[in-house]
Amino acid sequence: MRHALALALLWTTSAVAQSGISGTAVIIVGSEPNAPVPTVGGGKSNVDVSDILFLRLARLGPDLVTSGDKGFIPELARRWTRRDSLTLAFELDPKARWHDGTPVTSRDVVFAFERARDPAADAQKALLLRYVTSVTAEGPGTVVIKFSRVYTEQMYDAIFHVQPLPAHLIDSIPRERLAASAYVQRPIGNGAYRFERRDAGQQLVLAAVPDFFLGRPGIGRVIFLLARDSDAQMNLLLDGTGDALEGISPPPNIARVEGTKSLRIITVPTTTVGYLLFNQRALGDRSRAHPILADADVRRALVMALNRDEIVKTAFGAYASVPDGPVSQLHWIREAKRLVNFDTAGARALLARKGWRDSNGDGVLDQGGRDLALQLNFPGQSATRSLIAPMVQEQWRRIGVKLDLLRLDGPVWAERRGKGEFDVDFSSAVLDPSPTGLVQSWSCAGRNGSNVGQYCDPQVDTLMDRAIRGVGDTRKNWHDTIRLMVSDAPAAFLYAPSSAMAIHRRFDRVVIRPESYWAGIWQWRLRPDQMLTRDRNP
Repeated sequence: MRHALALALLWTTSAVAQSGISGTAVIIVGSEPNAPVPTVGGGKSNVDVSDILFLRLARLGPDLVTSGDKGFIPELARRWTRRDSLTLAFELDPKARWHDGTPVTSRDVVFAFERARDPAADAQKALLLRYVTSVTAEGPGTVVIKFSRVYTEQMYDAIFHVQPLPAHLIDSIPRERLAASAYVQRPIGNGAYRFERRDAGQQLVLAAVPDFFLGRPGIGRVIFLLARDSDAQMNLLLDGTGDALEGISPPPNIARVEGTKSLRIITVPTTTVGYLLFNQRALGDRSRAHPILADADVRRALVMALNRDEIVKTAFGAYASVPDGPVSQLHWIREAKRLVNFDTAGARALLARKGWRDSNGDGVLDQGGRDLALQLNFPGQSATRSLIAPMVQEQWRRIGVKLDLLRLDGPVWAERRGKGEFDVDFSSAVLDPSPTGLVQSWSCAGRNGSNVGQYCDPQVDTLMDRAIRGVGDTRKNWHDTIRLMVSDAPAAFLYAPSSAMAIHRRFDRVVIRPESYWAGIWQWRLRPDQMLTRDRNP
């Protein structure tokens, strides 16, 4: 396997050789980017690759402001105007091209919005775009987007959730067949890098587009190298096979990187939150309430029993903090005040009031002949979750809760999570830069999509809607929403990390965009005097 990887990394495409752009950046990933097309492939690796292959109309500015019409940076659209309080018009850059040479037109934008707004194609995008009423073309170069209501994030919704797709290549493919199509296996995008090849189970290779209309890329190839095991990822990084790895943890691994002269650590605040998701429906049967976790008081006790500060310190050192609610380090609605404190005695008392007692002296609470026993599902390839899961097990044992740990291969874990086949799921979510994205996993409307725990509180929905519409004090509305959600305890929110990223020192002008780490890699440059063998074109 190692020999095969070495041969693969030395391979150079003719496209890169002819481009005259030197350099190879090898990014180590834990899941395979096997369908890197917007609205088709899920999972972080697919999104990371699609964010390189496919541009948006515009992107967020460096301060990640999501409200208003200013502060956004042009990509496929070179300018935009507001026609009225419900209408935005985008003028496409005539220099934008698909990788087959075809111009990017308004037809591509309209097609992509139609697909994204179709719940059968992408239920989560359709939910986020629910206030978009129409997307129309005015000739090949102008797109008009209309909204059903006035709210502060119209521009954000117009540019962030949808990446135009090449209608001339895929609008004839039936919606239900797109995922299995030849196009998805070899996608054609419009970004700074084109798809070159994918070796299933090993790597995906992208090649620079030398005449990219926004500027010439500085690195000739980008390789996403697959290593599912966290130890294997570190080994590939430290032995020089890989150039970049994000989310390095626990702290001893950070020290190993800092002790390697060829590597440096870049710390980036993230939109990630890690949490223990409580399934409020019966395991594998959403028609019935969960016999234990449907009780909000039980969920509250489970959260109170966790020493989250200890968990974060052990797993991350100084590279994370404890959140209250699904609020990351980058969200402007984040509060410094702790809403739930560690209280083992209070947790025991709350469970006792609900009738949970150790009637037979075996150390496990019971009620009506049922033990307070749960199962925690987590992906085994995650070093962080593998470290934290036994800590959760021990801390809950101290209040009489029996927790079985089920370590699963990543795809199996994801499948069971999607089907609701869990009591407690150890989740880690990369959230949208705007808090409006919380509607996906924490609203009643999200229960047909990523709200796999089936949490639903109409009052939370009402507060969230007020915050999204910008009625009154928006910050206060969001704070009220989060506080009410936390009181319901749909999950135990454990950590909001920074990403400790390892990057090889031969790369200069390294741009890391917090909302999409690798989307700015075309702006990187290679120090000529530090080139490696794999950087040189034949």
